[in-house]
Amino acid sequence: MTEPSAPATKPWPALSLAEATARLTAPGSPFAMGEAVIRGVPTRIWTAAPPTLRDVFLAGRAHGPKTFLVYEDDRASFEAFSRATLALADDLVRGGVRPGDRVAIAMRNLPEWPVAFFAALLAGAIATPLNAWWTGPELDHGFADSGAVAAIVDEERLARIAERRGAYPALGRVLVARAPAPAGARGVESLTDVIGPVAAWAGLPEGRLPDIGTEPEDPATLFYTSGTTGRSKGAVGTHRGGACAVLAHPFSAARSFVRRGEPVPAPDPAAPQKVALLSIPLFHVTGCFATLVTSLHRGSRLVMMRRWDLAGALALIERERCTSAGGVPTIAFQLLDGRDAGTHDLSSLETISYGGAPAPAELVRRLRAAFPHAQPATGWGMTETSGTFTHHQAEDYVHHPESCGPPLPICEAKSVGPDERDLPPGEVGELWVKGPNVVAGYWNRPEADAQVFRDGWMRTGDLARVDPEGFVTIVDRAKDMLIRGGENIYCGEVENALHEHPAVVDAAVVAIPHPTLGEEPGAVVALARGREATEEELRAFVAGRLAAFKVPVRILLRDETLPRNPNGKILKSELRKLF
Repeated sequence: MTEPSAPATKPWPALSLAEATARLTAPGSPFAMGEAVIRGVPTRIWTAAPPTLRDVFLAGRAHGPKTFLVYEDDRASFEAFSRATLALADDLVRGGVRPGDRVAIAMRNLPEWPVAFFAALLAGAIATPLNAWWTGPELDHGFADSGAVAAIVDEERLARIAERRGAYPALGRVLVARAPAPAGARGVESLTDVIGPVAAWAGLPEGRLPDIGTEPEDPATLFYTSGTTGRSKGAVGTHRGGACAVLAHPFSAARSFVRRGEPVPAPDPAAPQKVALLSIPLFHVTGCFATLVTSLHRGSRLVMMRRWDLAGALALIERERCTSAGGVPTIAFQLLDGRDAGTHDLSSLETISYGGAPAPAELVRRLRAAFPHAQPATGWGMTETSGTFTHHQAEDYVHHPESCGPPLPICEAKSVGPDERDLPPGEVGELWVKGPNVVAGYWNRPEADAQVFRDGWMRTGDLARVDPEGFVTIVDRAKDMLIRGGENIYCGEVENALHEHPAVVDAAVVAIPHPTLGEEPGAVVALARGREATEEELRAFVAGRLAAFKVPVRILLRDETLPRNPNGKILKSELRKLF
């Protein structure tokens, strides 16, 4: 009797990246593209995307009674959220906020954050999220630089600015969430007096949209850059730029099906609601656009964490049956630890997505092995690109583990040499990007605009290569690249090698000054829980993978993850001090 033959493995990819993109963006498709003149430059756009963030709000309200926001014991439906937002928008307008005014939002992840953000937009203001991790002097810069006329804050941020209000001459009104207004505090009111507690939002009046016209290229947001290389700059995002996000991840998922040779599943209104775990700050563009805005438009439940905590995250994933989680690579590594511990049911996860910091190639392999039913996904973006600019998942990510994916179809990327000439595919140069999601410029920084923005293109400051298919690989920050005796060392390459070691959960390479070579590579490494490794072992491990001149001359070992700013970027300036 003849043994049955094994089923034939379907060849992959069934279509090239260009063919898959052309099929998905054809006229009449959900991802069809058109062209608009943006700041004088013809630019590709999604034709089916909401033209403004106001339209995103209206699409979200259509999801009605479905649960939208979950925070601890608070739960709010899409309709309840919409009523609270309209009530606050009306209050802002009656309080004197005019189109183009800046309304600052300075709080941790709370249900009031999305309400404040969309209320500011509906009032015609420029929503100005400020970093809730900032100290008092840093908040001084955000308030004074933006000229915010109103602010919506939590109690902790109010305490930080209470004695500093004199430094913000434009700020006339402060609404504090989840707390009464302090007695005698000038211009401070309780937000609860305007919209009530979360449980009461559903009982608010239906409300109406303020009669304020909004165009796609109107300024909508003022996000401050992470400030790893200097004082933060305000990046002016547009309504169209923020609304672009709603099609980014759906397109990437659809492309995975097409590349596999499978039909893209049609939307099923009866399918269980998607549930996203929000563990990264909303004052970061990834939290705001890639998670909040997309969840509102799609009708997904948003399970909010005040800040990342592994034990809390595992409990929430199990309790709420979260279908997606992630944020930055460190969170993905910790989810692997949680999966290994086996204390919670994580089987609901369908996607583990991350960006904001370089992801080592080893991470996708470990995630595929640990979560066989969840798709690892990664991408690249900046504050200045309104979040996601490149993205890939599934087989594309597995086959290109060092890459952050190809640009979205509406986006363009190229590698440029020191002479500002385009480089051939595969050569490392500065990454320049173009698209409708690139910000209009910096707030009151004409000199910075002149340096960074050129004829629709933006200089990112990242060193990258773009392969012939279009996959982008970030090699390093231009300012962080090491030159050891004339040899270029890309920190990301060395960090990837360190991450391949099973004991390593976090790694960063920095320059150590040298009297004759100029600088040498040093590394700071965090070890996984319960794992051990020595400096000598790690140096030998890297030496087996990279040229000798790239091997760190010193490796410092830590038990905790490396210091990061709220955007997930490692604070290498702090690590350099260790050497």
